[in-house]
Parts: sequence; C-alpha cells; structure tokens
Amino acid sequence: MKAIIVSRFGAPEVMQIEEVADPVAGEGQVLVRLHAAGVNPVDTYIRSGHYSQQAHLPYTPGMDGAGVIEAIGPGVKHRKQGERVYIARSLSGTYAEKVLCAESQTYPLPEGVSFAQGAAIGVPYGAAYRALFQKARALPGENLLVHGASGGVGIAAVQLARAAGLRVIATVGSEQGRRLVMEMGAHAVLDHHQADHLARIGELTCGVGIDVVLEMLANVNLGQDLGALAKGGRVVVVGSRGRVELDPRDAMTQESVIMGMTLFNATEKELRSMHAAFAAGLENGTLRPVVSRELPLSEAAVAHHEVIETSTLGKIVLITEQGAADRGIPAKN
Repeated sequence: MKAIIVSRFGAPEVMQIEEVADPVAGEGQVLVRLHAAGVNPVDTYIRSGHYSQQAHLPYTPGMDGAGVIEAIGPGVKHRKQGERVYIARSLSGTYAEKVLCAESQTYPLPEGVSFAQGAAIGVPYGAAYRALFQKARALPGENLLVHGASGGVGIAAVQLARAAGLRVIATVGSEQGRRLVMEMGAHAVLDHHQADHLARIGELTCGVGIDVVLEMLANVNLGQDLGALAKGGRVVVVGSRGRVELDPRDAMTQESVIMGMTLFNATEKELRSMHAAFAAGLENGTLRPVVSRELPLSEAAVAHHEVIETSTLGKIVLITEQGAADRGIPAKN
C-alpha cells in the first residue's frame, strides 16, 4: 500500500509517499481501507517537531480518517468486515491507503455522510466538544463567542452549540466565511479584521456579555476576550501561536476563568461521551462536517502548507486512490 512517511522532523516537504507493507490486524484491532484522511493543524505541529513526543520516527501522520473495514482481528466484538467507519486516532497513522486501529478508535459512519465528511470529524469535533462541554460546561441559554468560526473546529463548535441551545456569536475574516457560518447556525457574525469588532458584544447580549469564549488564536485575542466576558465567564484556549500579555484585573473584575485544553488529555470515558453525541448529531442532521478542499494523498505537503498559511473554510482532506475510484475521479496518488 501507499503511505506518507516522515523520517525526520521539518518542513512539509519531509513527508514522502512510499510503498509499505499492509498492516495486519491483531487482537482487538481492525484494518480499515481508507477513502479519506483529515488534515489538522496539530498534524503540522507534530511533523515540524513541536509536538515530537506524539510521534516516533519514522511515522505516518494523521489522526482522522474514514473508510471501510477490510479485516478484523481476534476479539473484535462491535465491528464487522465491510462496515463504513470514521476514525479518531489510530495505531498506524491515517495518511495512508490502509490504517490499523484499535476497535475503540473506529465509529460507524451513517449513510448519507460522505467519507470526506467522516474524515473531518475526529479532531475538529472532538476539540470543540471538549472545549464547550467538558471544560467550559456550557449550558443552554448561555452566550458563546467562537473565534475563527469558519475553520474546522469553529464550524464544529457552532453546530454543537446551536444544537445544545446556546446563543452563538462568531468571528470570521471574510464575507464567504460570514455566509458559511451563518448557514451553519450562528446568530451573529463579526469581522475580526476590524479592531473594534468586539464592541458590539454588549448590544448582541443585551448588556450581559459572553459566558463562554472558544479561543482559537489566544496570542492575538485573549486580552480582548476578558473585556467581553459576563460575570463568571470562561475562556477556553483551543489554539495559540505565541505569547500574550494580560492585565489580571480584567479577570478579577468579572471573576472569570481562563483554561486550556487539549484533546490528547481526554479520558476513555470522555471520548465515548463525545462520540455518542457525534453519532446522534450525524444521524439527526444537526452535525454536518464541511469539507472545502480535497487533495490526493501524494499532495500531503501542499495540504500542510495550506492548513497553516491560508484561511481555509472548513476542512482539507486527503483522498486515497480507493476514495477517488469510488467517485469516478482519476487517481493522482
């Protein structure tokens, strides 16, 4: 099979497509023939060496994917050959034509949800759910501010929050992003390129302020976030690309809380809980992963450049030869 291999940490170009042996499913494991793999910013951090503890060289990148179970190992109880599944973490990496997973890392993919959409679930929806409900303990009726709402995690947060009864205010950087986020369910959308874009928070919340902020770029926004909070407001830092200077009095005034989160810290019980919520949302239509661009597996380096260097709407996914063939698209891998 073909797989992307990283033999040294560095720029996106260190990723090379190679022919490797097919994995074999062992005890409690399943082998999935992948149709699509999700590309996440965290994949780029690991590849560059910033999160090197998450990978041992050489390795195949990727945490998310979707495909069809090709083989099951002894002791597998809840999966069967030929079943459509999405993947959230794996044993062998998802930038590949086949991926080895523990049974618990695979989840049924409902009919009507494409493989590309399935590859857009794991990290984005997991991060959004963990931030909203497992860390901030967001409640129906609260005011939520989602920064960078047109990205993968942002769209997931908007959909999850609307389904849970929160009032959603989003920030985006383009008219196309504004239209998309409104379509996804946001009640109001602000342009984060405007220096005073949070000045309308009082008006939009009837003077109450924001109860929960999902902060995708804390080094830029965190100081302003504190001034927009309601009493007892919570900021969950989902992403940051640098340091930031804060005035602690801004937190004292409203007795607000700043907390960090990472999906890597989720327990098995927390993972089961979030994926049960995703199953319900995918079935009833409240969760609709948005894929903005599909690239062949061989263009993983291009995908890594784009996910960091451009303002992508929704998700970028990599398509395998199997995924392309099923849709009648000439393979480029």
